[in-house]
Amino acid sequence: MKGPKVKASEQTWDLVVIGGGNAGLCAAITAAEAGARVLILETAPKPYRGGNSRHTRNFRCMHHGPLGPLVESYTEEEYLSDLLKVTDGKTDEGLARLAIRTSEECLPWMQDHGVRFQPSLSGTLSLARTNAFFLGGGKGLVNAYYRTAQGLGVQVEYEAAVTHLELDDNRVASITYTQNGETHRLSPTSVVVAAGGFQADTDWLARAWGPAAKNFLIRGTPYNRGVVLADLLDQGIEQVGDPTQCHAVAIDGRAPKFDGGIVTRLDCVPFSIVVNNQAERFYDEGEDVWPKRYAIWGRLVAAQPDQVGYVIIDAKSLKLFMPSVFPPIKADTLEELAVKMDLPPEKLRATVAEFNAACGDISGFHPTELDGVSTTGLTPPKTNWARPITDPPFYGYSLRTGVTFTYLGLKVDENAQCSIGNRPVTNLWAAGETMAGSILGQGYLAGFGMTIGTVFGRIAGKEAAAHAN
Repeated sequence: MKGPKVKASEQTWDLVVIGGGNAGLCAAITAAEAGARVLILETAPKPYRGGNSRHTRNFRCMHHGPLGPLVESYTEEEYLSDLLKVTDGKTDEGLARLAIRTSEECLPWMQDHGVRFQPSLSGTLSLARTNAFFLGGGKGLVNAYYRTAQGLGVQVEYEAAVTHLELDDNRVASITYTQNGETHRLSPTSVVVAAGGFQADTDWLARAWGPAAKNFLIRGTPYNRGVVLADLLDQGIEQVGDPTQCHAVAIDGRAPKFDGGIVTRLDCVPFSIVVNNQAERFYDEGEDVWPKRYAIWGRLVAAQPDQVGYVIIDAKSLKLFMPSVFPPIKADTLEELAVKMDLPPEKLRATVAEFNAACGDISGFHPTELDGVSTTGLTPPKTNWARPITDPPFYGYSLRTGVTFTYLGLKVDENAQCSIGNRPVTNLWAAGETMAGSILGQGYLAGFGMTIGTVFGRIAGKEAAAHAN
């Protein structure tokens, strides 16, 4: 039987992990297994623990031959090619290859630490070869890791908001955090920062993006406000990434301001036309399979008037994608749909007519792979899945920019270690979204955030424990 819990501020710690999401948990578990005394400081209340990880669904994984729920194989070079395509080459290839290669050993490690995967999926996501889906989603993963961590003696403090890391030359001397109105100070041997990006601080977003950012929705936790990130950057810790780059997707415009999560994402774009509030198309909806291109649509919508877009589909496309949590707007005619969506009816009818006239032979239509069914003589074109929108009833969704996490972060090396003035900070490591900009210069690849968090969380935990020992 365990004795009474000793106050965190009255104990000595080998490692303090700041942030209780996937990356922080992987670091804590790895360090605890190496014999370290570990404390996690989690800003959120216990029911909301886990940061953005509780909204995730899957993990992108390299593998040679079938592995767990994954079929066939997904090589390092193909994985890297997919990443280079979405980032337009803006990545640190050494760190990217490290994340990709190490992902193969992570999947069995995850299973050994309580994570369960569901059988491979078919359908519009077409990810059975590349992405392993968690049984119970991200919340199932987070809860499994907390159970494992508790069994290893890791202590967790909730509603513990870190406000400052005191640097003494090139080491962290102390951590200050507040909890229940009291301020506490710790001096651990090692520190891992896994506290996410700054996306929930909409004032910071607006400084980077301009006033348009006030119209953005934040898909994940309201607790990722970048307090620790700003504190370290202000003290000269090396940074990486651009504050205007982020994982931003187009989500249902009816989603809440914060914490709507994965269910607000819309996967219907490839089978639609997307228009702005003037009922004009503005980009190729069929550019690539959705898991490789969904993350560009947040930025595309952000560039439209009022930061809003509108998806238009017809009856024959309604069952081709995973439904959103909100039902689509429905109408018997395009004009009626336009009125319901506050679009100019004549203009929407003309845009659809122009699109329909540009569609050709649709006999090769194949919803789960690039089919080359494209428009002719239309700007912008639709290069795949281009079928006329003709079959009533017609359906529509509004789109807004949903920010998942920001890419301005802490620069790390292959050991997940942070630096100041080109010197390593001897006892500071970073993992997860707070350092993901080291690899994601722009764009996003489905499931890759969890890969980065798992790989670098484990590395950070191993290095931090070795330093403490």
